[in-house]
Amino acid sequence: MSYPKPIDDQSYFINSSNYQNLLTQASKNPDAFWLSMAKRLNWIQFPTRGGNWTFDKPVSIKWFEDGVLNVCANCVDRHALETPDKTAIIWVNDAGTTTTPISYTQLLKEVNAMAGALKNLGVQKGDRVIIYMPMIPEIAYAMLACARIGAIHSVVFGGFSPESLSGRIQDCNAKVVITANEGVRGGKSIPLKANVDQALLQTPQVEKVLVINSTSLNVPMVAGRDRFYTPDHTKIVAPEPMNAEDPLFILYTSGSTGKPKGVLHTSGGYLTYASLTHQWIFDVQQDDIYWCTADAGWITGHSYVVYGPLANGATTVMFEGIPNYPNPDRLWKIIDELKVSIFYTAPTAIRSLMQAGDEWLETSSRKSLRILGSVGEPINQEAWEWYFHQIGQENCRIVDTWWQTETGGILITPLAGIHNLKPGSATQPFFGIHPALLDEHGYEIDTYPCEGNLVIKTSWPGQMRTVYGDHRRFEETYFSQFPEYYFSGDGARRDADGDYWITGRVDDVLNVSGHRLGTAEIETAATIDHAIVETAVVGFPHSIKGEGIMVFAIAGAHSPHSDEELKAIIKRTIRTQIGPIASPDAIYIVKGLPKTRSGKIMRRILRCIAKGEFEKIGDVSTLADPSIVEHIIEVFSAKK
Repeated sequence: MSYPKPIDDQSYFINSSNYQNLLTQASKNPDAFWLSMAKRLNWIQFPTRGGNWTFDKPVSIKWFEDGVLNVCANCVDRHALETPDKTAIIWVNDAGTTTTPISYTQLLKEVNAMAGALKNLGVQKGDRVIIYMPMIPEIAYAMLACARIGAIHSVVFGGFSPESLSGRIQDCNAKVVITANEGVRGGKSIPLKANVDQALLQTPQVEKVLVINSTSLNVPMVAGRDRFYTPDHTKIVAPEPMNAEDPLFILYTSGSTGKPKGVLHTSGGYLTYASLTHQWIFDVQQDDIYWCTADAGWITGHSYVVYGPLANGATTVMFEGIPNYPNPDRLWKIIDELKVSIFYTAPTAIRSLMQAGDEWLETSSRKSLRILGSVGEPINQEAWEWYFHQIGQENCRIVDTWWQTETGGILITPLAGIHNLKPGSATQPFFGIHPALLDEHGYEIDTYPCEGNLVIKTSWPGQMRTVYGDHRRFEETYFSQFPEYYFSGDGARRDADGDYWITGRVDDVLNVSGHRLGTAEIETAATIDHAIVETAVVGFPHSIKGEGIMVFAIAGAHSPHSDEELKAIIKRTIRTQIGPIASPDAIYIVKGLPKTRSGKIMRRILRCIAKGEFEKIGDVSTLADPSIVEHIIEVFSAKK
């Protein structure tokens, strides 16, 4: 199979004439390189220092530490002055029927109004503000308004339960919550204000709740605490000068202990890195319409919906809805309507739309697309091929990106004008990023090809600085297993060309008869055949092998095969792609997998089911479809 090869096109930001030179600069003199990259921002005081960091304990990471700037001014004010009429945000409602363009001038007015409202509530520099909202323009206004006045925001995904919200409020000791009366997602209402009311029963430290009326629903208000948001566009709030190392936001991510980690990102380094990676990796040009489908409640929404695009003066699309509502052609119709040229989404979304059938592509042309992106988890070859051939119609380059909440931005990715495309490979590190693969003893593996634990050897500006309120946990989580390296927690293999293939979380590695097998690799093999569109693989205790392999699989929408035939196909393809050692011990054909609303498969739940420990499954209210767990248990139990 042939894919687009690198081309000698000087119109790309990164092209054949500057790639090697930039790579050398970033490697030989990283401080000079990153200081030159920081010039893309407007600074009140330009930094004279690049990186000041050590991965030895005590771990300390600082970038541009004598620089002063304001993140909001870089994302809004300067573009309102330079390109006032350019569209900053295009908001599309849940049903995809309402499209609202917001210019940089309008954005400045709205962010000013939100900043004024926060100051009226007593929010000051350094205060923590929880944002618990639907994907409406006000969520961006709130994030930028916090950045404007120097408050630290923590966006909590609107699908999280009151218990999850309460825990995050308590951990960061937030004094203000910004929410909406309700959210709408996939045609279903989400009682955001009611959830806040319940969460605040456990968090008396919250002083004020600012409520946006995003729908006509009337909600009860607590006197003295709650206030409806009424924007006042007459007042100007000056951007607060911030040190580059002043905190910008806290974003909570899952931890192995069950307690979420408050990932802390600061101002100057984060914005430099988010801005640079957004422009160079996606080759964002002046007239591009860029759409990342992520919710702002996740790091992808922070870096590649709000901060990166707006820092670059780009036009970014914000979508309130989900990919398959009201029909599986919703995304493709929006692409046509808005003439989207760059599209960035998750493999989960790609697989779910692939499962719906190609007939849903007939209502759109998608001819405006030139760059496609993948984010969130390793993409299997079958989904990559469908994305390339069907969605991009073999005209688009795919950037399959690897990064994490902790990294702030993309670390490993193809560059559109440079790298050969390999289905399922994140290919090469970005400028200034130095990955390595370590064996279980912590030694670097220098052979090609090879497989090991994925670490980063040196710091970069977008790297998280600490776990909020718990620096010891930061050190133990990321720097203890392999001292002097940042440990990603992921495994990877490097092929003979030096390209990286992410194999999934190291804790998602099975030990079958003494052989370490990555679940991501097995899942990819299982979906090679068109009959299977998505799988999740977990281990379970096996009396002979030590650990057996269990596969939960979803069949294609129009599959003519019986369940037994599908199981035979899965076994055959896995044995063919990996070998007999990876042959599954148990296969269950199910109609869905337990996923969060962001699309992440909750393999912890599947492990509990595989072990028959149903009582340990716990709360499933944060799943996109909690009923799917009961369905999987029924299928599992029926086969026992």
